[in-house]
Amino acid sequence: MKISYNWLKEYIDYPGSPEELAVLLTDSGLEVESLDRFESIRGGLKGVVIGEVISCHPHPNADKLTLTLVDVGGGDNPLPIVCGAPNVAEGQKVLVALTGATLYTPQGEFSIKKTKIRGEVSEGMICAEDELGLGSSHDGIMVLPDQAPTGMSAADYFNVARDWVYEIGLTPNRIDAASHIGVARDVMAVVNHQKKKKEVNIRMPDISSFVADNNDLPIPVFVEDPDACPRYSSLTIKGLRVSESPDWLKNRLQSIGLKPINNVVDITNFVLHELGQPLHAFDADAIDGGKVVVKKSPPGTIFETLDKEKLELTGNDLMICNDSTPMCMGGILGGIESGVTENTSRIFLESACFDPLTIRRSSKHHGIKTDASFRFERGSDPNMTIYALKRAALMIKEVAGGQISSNVHDVYPIKKKPVELELGFSRVQTLIGKKIPADEVLGILEDLDFSILESKKESVKLAVPLYRVDVTRDADVVEEILRIYGYNNVDIPSKMHSSIVISPKPDKESLQNIVSDMLAARGFTEIMNNSLTKGAYYENMGFDPEASVVIQNPLSQDLNVMRQTLLFGGLETIAYNQNRKVQNMKLYEFGNIYLKKRMQERENPLDAYSERMVLAFFLTGKRQPESWSEPEQSISFFDLKNAAYAILQRLGIDPEMLRVEEVSGNDRFAYGMDVYVEKTHLARLGLLSKKLLGSMDVKDKVFYGMIEWEALIAVSAEQSLTYRDVPRFPEVRRDLALLIDKKISFVEIENIARQTEKRILKEVNLFDVYEDEAKLGKQKKSYAVSFTFQDNNKTLTDKEIDKIMDKLTRSYEKTLGAVIR
Repeated sequence: MKISYNWLKEYIDYPGSPEELAVLLTDSGLEVESLDRFESIRGGLKGVVIGEVISCHPHPNADKLTLTLVDVGGGDNPLPIVCGAPNVAEGQKVLVALTGATLYTPQGEFSIKKTKIRGEVSEGMICAEDELGLGSSHDGIMVLPDQAPTGMSAADYFNVARDWVYEIGLTPNRIDAASHIGVARDVMAVVNHQKKKKEVNIRMPDISSFVADNNDLPIPVFVEDPDACPRYSSLTIKGLRVSESPDWLKNRLQSIGLKPINNVVDITNFVLHELGQPLHAFDADAIDGGKVVVKKSPPGTIFETLDKEKLELTGNDLMICNDSTPMCMGGILGGIESGVTENTSRIFLESACFDPLTIRRSSKHHGIKTDASFRFERGSDPNMTIYALKRAALMIKEVAGGQISSNVHDVYPIKKKPVELELGFSRVQTLIGKKIPADEVLGILEDLDFSILESKKESVKLAVPLYRVDVTRDADVVEEILRIYGYNNVDIPSKMHSSIVISPKPDKESLQNIVSDMLAARGFTEIMNNSLTKGAYYENMGFDPEASVVIQNPLSQDLNVMRQTLLFGGLETIAYNQNRKVQNMKLYEFGNIYLKKRMQERENPLDAYSERMVLAFFLTGKRQPESWSEPEQSISFFDLKNAAYAILQRLGIDPEMLRVEEVSGNDRFAYGMDVYVEKTHLARLGLLSKKLLGSMDVKDKVFYGMIEWEALIAVSAEQSLTYRDVPRFPEVRRDLALLIDKKISFVEIENIARQTEKRILKEVNLFDVYEDEAKLGKQKKSYAVSFTFQDNNKTLTDKEIDKIMDKLTRSYEKTLGAVIR
């Protein structure tokens, strides 16, 4: 956002320099990113003066050149200048660029030097208007009236405007400062606080002379959607003449980077950047039916903008219409049919307040950004519409003539009330870290236009000005106080005192970082996929398509729903890398998944939607890179399980707490298992099915794990950290070889063992799997399982261990039909 120093000083008597103001603005929260010099003519005509041609003679060595002597002030030492213009003549008043001056022409810039042209000395240059930026003609030199004073600088003669322009990095919440009056308000508050008295006031433009000249052109307004347009103010002007704006108005707009168009449009832009209230002028003769209707046009309606771009309306676009067609996209951009042209003599002038969400939706959908939409998207002041309307009407009468031909028509059905807040002075001290006297706090708030409704010893009740849409709570008010009081005025003590709070549980982000570091140490690479994905993924593979959160206006059918799982994004990543000859991958991803459930009548529609964070990891290819020292091994299910269990253990989940259920083969999994703590589902681990991998163009086995991250954190938070003595008594290990059916998993063997002996059984480990139909029989396998026992209070005897092993053997024979080999 650009702010002009000279323009700003029309509203406030700031005593400092432009550089000092830049510091003040930055310190008060309006960061000045740059401070640049502005001149209405590039270069400011520096080094260019008015001269009088004393004599002209043909150049002895060139037919088209003329030798001149030019008096540039003083008279005694005229300058010899070689001129190539055909219209140069003795007695003319001309513009002379002296040696050292820099000229900016359409072809580029160049400096004037003392030189010889065809053997004759030339100490300057008699200029054409295009060489000075005063016009576009290059037919000859620019000749001034005879009364132009010789020796006078061209900058003074042409009244070149000079200014300083601030580029302010406006934060999204400070739309109130997106105008010169808004910035002046902050300057006033800071200066008055620094001076400790109300020394500076804002001079608001005077509109007291506003009066309707007649009521010859009344145009009624009907607002059909007051939620999208809470207030709409308007009036008409007739008999005006659309033409080029006066220099002062053009200079104001050009200083902040705007291109002048015509006097009417320029006034609306001027008021926008003066007061922050967007306006729009319509050609009144284009308003069919003699009325204006504010409504949302039907979907598919074609609207042609001022830029001659044809837009297809969505049905959610708020339009300003005449009796038959839309004339303007409310709060964003006007239409070609109703725009003001040089033939316009009657206008309908709009000053409205629009709903930010409505404007933002249309602006985003159609890809249109304007100064008006920038302000309306962030919230505008409904109390400013009539003031800005009257200000613009008076200025239009001044520069374009005409008569105000209607009273102000104001549609404002529901008056917006200001936010009221209670602010405790102790709260100010707590948040700022310094005690600011109550009278100082009240003075700052009054300068910022907060209304003091009630002042008590310990607190104050405030009404927030309507243009401060970002101030909704007491902390926001404290921020405003601190901005004006000055961040630099809050002392940093030499010693910092704080209470050390021991948090028994890390926060969610810390746990995520811990697990990420752990997985990275195990050779995993983190991936991050788009939350938007292809809806076709969820039409098969056991997903419910109705549970997908569908995007209303997707960029493509490949991004038309929000993901129900991280599975497909990971497989897309694997396929992409496999196609580029990367075969060995260990990947993980933290991300949200999104679901929609079927709703009962009268339920809140938002309750149908949910999102939760999960952790997914994928393993495919070989366990480690090819090496001479170790045989090549493919990744197995147990690599996946070890990684998952390591995460659970790192977050305090004892493996003995876990309950496992087998996942039978389905569209997604060839086999797998679900992991629970009591009834809480923590994870699903398994080998993905060939059908799924084939549909995703994945060429090798992929082991996939999904951890319910939020559920895991909740269970982890319930665990307490306990410390144990180092065992003083030895462990005892016993092994069993079990002949069992192939369908029986090790998990079942482990669960039976832990149910049979809970006190001294420390570990159950599978250390060998043997399959041979000729020796073992069909659908049979042999598991070699080790059992580790330890008592914390004594040394175990063989008799005690044998008793437990006999009990385990009977349990396996009875429950699993196992045969002890």
